Amino acid sequence: MSSTALVPSLVRPNSRATALAADGVLVAIGVTLLALSAQVSIPLPHTPVPLTGQTFGALLVGGAYGARRGFITFGAYLVVGGLGYGVFAQHASGWDVLKFSSATGGYLVGMLLAAGLVGWLADRGWDRRAARSLPTMVLGNLVIYAVGATWLAHALGVGAQGAWDLGIKDFLVGDALKILLAALLLPAGWRLVDAVRR
Repeated sequence: MSSTALVPSLVRPNSRATALAADGVLVAIGVTLLALSAQVSIPLPHTPVPLTGQTFGALLVGGAYGARRGFITFGAYLVVGGLGYGVFAQHASGWDVLKFSSATGGYLVGMLLAAGLVGWLADRGWDRRAARSLPTMVLGNLVIYAVGATWLAHALGVGAQGAWDLGIKDFLVGDALKILLAALLLPAGWRLVDAVRR
């Protein structure tokens, strides 16, 4: 998988077998990061959607890994959770979490798409400076909101106001902090890499 994102630029195997092994290790590390970030979870009293670190994990994996690896890694995470391992928020698991009738499934699907989008932009150098990294992360988060809140509205039978109240409004401040952290970490990683290479 070729990419100019941060992690692929550091990991440059010299044979196909080594490349496949490196990809497997990177996906496993990414799935672990996503699973751990999902367990940073705060239930909110009036919505079935918890406040989690998962958004941060999805944006960071997408930005660090690039489009293909980011998308594949988040897809692998969904498969691991679907197969019954408690890697989703609050140790949830199973394919039911991803059903269209699930209030939280849309956020997971949105994170999959966001990881791909953020990774696609990172492949084009948008992860190297905070001025570009920040709007990249905002775009990724908007995808998560669009898919997640629409899915939630369908699952709960609520309209646009209900989707806003239950699926977006109370998450704005926390997501802004996660976006800022992810947007600053990637350029900092590039500065470190550039300093080591000099």
